[in-house]
Amino acid sequence: MEDRFDRIEKLLALILLELMKGTSQAVKIRRLNLAGFTNAEIADFLETKAAVVAVRLSESRKKNNK
Repeated sequence: MEDRFDRIEKLLALILLELMKGTSQAVKIRRLNLAGFTNAEIADFLETKAAVVAVRLSESRKKNNK
């Protein structure tokens, strides 16, 4: 059953990424984070590192607090 949920999550991520074609990496990271994906999962989807995802999310939060 857990494998099924993992597959559904991956399909959701692929759909979200397809809908976000042409948007910046920062926007993709924010939206995937809002969808409930972890930094590690987002990094895997975007072929980057979890630390990059964490920095982008931090920058986004700082920007929204201004």
